Amino acid sequence: MVEKNSNVPVYLQLQRTIEEMIDSADYGPGDHIPSERALADQFNVNRLTVRKAIDRLVSSGRLERNSTNGTRIPVPRLLRPVEPQNSGGIARVIQLGGGTPSNRLLHFELAKAQDSIANHLSIPSGSDIFIIRRLWRVDDTPIIIETSYIPASYVPGLEAEDLTSGQSLYGILKERFGIVAVYSTRTISVHTPTSFEEQTLRLPPHSSTLLVRLLVEDADGRPIEYVRSVNHPVHVNFRSAAPSKQR
Repeated sequence: MVEKNSNVPVYLQLQRTIEEMIDSADYGPGDHIPSERALADQFNVNRLTVRKAIDRLVSSGRLERNSTNGTRIPVPRLLRPVEPQNSGGIARVIQLGGGTPSNRLLHFELAKAQDSIANHLSIPSGSDIFIIRRLWRVDDTPIIIETSYIPASYVPGLEAEDLTSGQSLYGILKERFGIVAVYSTRTISVHTPTSFEEQTLRLPPHSSTLLVRLLVEDADGRPIEYVRSVNHPVHVNFRSAAPSKQR
């Protein structure tokens, strides 16, 4: 409901009401919300107020406009599985979803492993590791900043140029170094992005993202990669599938 005598501006009240509406079970990705005229009539406000509320939701990524079909809830560019699985990399997940993956190398460094990273990779603290940071896109839309940590002893001679030729990291690991990524475990948590992450992913101010941490292992259970990925809150959704129990 909209209270015109409230200290909260009407457009902000309406924005919150529309947010509650699109978060309800009645709406899902791709669904259109009522027209500006219908919302104005429903809440007894003028259309300029409705437009201002919707403009703010479009700017924050909660809604998107189409010049011919009205305003709708955005469809995520990528559905990432939650379950541990055979690791085929982000590119494979994007392709399975019908998108066109691309990535840009943001950072490549030979560094010393800090305690936390060394523990994940089961290597001594201070061991040489490669830090590889890439920006993933789906159909030119930035969706994920992925940072990989790989023991340098597993990939001797790896260079930044190897990752700018279009070949996948897992393809390089397999073909050049005989390392096959077989299994991954992951944890997912809410993350407040840095200013760099906000700018790179084109996030609205004060956004929250989902941070995925993955540990990738080979067939022998040896950790070969630790991954930290920051996921766009609108363009990336997560799904979990489980067999239904017979009643």
